[in-house]
Amino acid sequence: MNNLTFSFFLLLEFSDVRDLQILYFFIFLALYMITLIGNLLIIAAIAIDYHLHTPMYFFIMNLAVTDLGIVSVSIPKLMTNYLTNSRSISYSECVAQVFFYLFFATCDVALLTVMAHDRHVAICNPLQYERIMHKEACICLAAAMWFSSLFNAIIQTGTIFSTTFCSNNIKQFFCEIPQLLKLSCCNCYLTEFWLLVIVGIITIVSFMYIILTYVKIFIAVLRIPSVNGQKKTLSTCLPHFVVISVFMFSGLFVYGRTYIEDSCSSNIFFSVLYIVIPPLLNPFIYSVRNKEIKVALKKWLRLAIGFQSQFKV
Repeated sequence: MNNLTFSFFLLLEFSDVRDLQILYFFIFLALYMITLIGNLLIIAAIAIDYHLHTPMYFFIMNLAVTDLGIVSVSIPKLMTNYLTNSRSISYSECVAQVFFYLFFATCDVALLTVMAHDRHVAICNPLQYERIMHKEACICLAAAMWFSSLFNAIIQTGTIFSTTFCSNNIKQFFCEIPQLLKLSCCNCYLTEFWLLVIVGIITIVSFMYIILTYVKIFIAVLRIPSVNGQKKTLSTCLPHFVVISVFMFSGLFVYGRTYIEDSCSSNIFFSVLYIVIPPLLNPFIYSVRNKEIKVALKKWLRLAIGFQSQFKV
């Protein structure tokens, strides 16, 4: 095939029937608004309530920010295309999607790893917790996470778009890396190999560390003599473990399925599951299982309602 340069790409749509496109638009609009409101409430509750200015909630707030980033990278463009009956995405928009998705997804993995470390120190070494997880240490961890994610996103995005594409028809509803590599004019096996190595190392090392950390945590929990103490400790750990499981396993399943078979419908379904479900569930998991966040949310809502009533008067 001849080397071609495209100013836009064509995304895969769920349906070309106009009525179904409108239906999908409202479905994704509802999911996006629930995700947006849920994560913004978590951020607001933690930021306003000084009782939640602790390392655990600091990282939960960062997780809410990354979840908002992940879902905002692809879903608004998908809704816009359905509303305008279009499949196109400009070259620059595609670059932005790849970059910001890599950035926020890497941040998510790093955050889940740091949060596991935080819970391990709090439960297995509580007397040294304030010395280890002090304010400066948390800020340094967050800064290292954000800057390393930025570096990874720059390197991988630059590598992907340094190639020339022979087709602009992406078999996915957003600019997904494996699908973009399939459009390359060259046989980019080396590029694909190194990208998979980077993603694999980040994911597997993080996941193994998290698993080992939680094994130590559960062993420590079983040694707690009080049943109430065990329940209280598990109530702070189980939500985090659920979040990790949903994000890691759905992500590994999606990317493994992408390379094993090329079924467009299944790829779209599981990609939606991977991108939308974890950011959608995280606020509910943390608010339902965490009494302190529920109290902070009620306090924040009362303040908001009181301020609104004063403003009306």
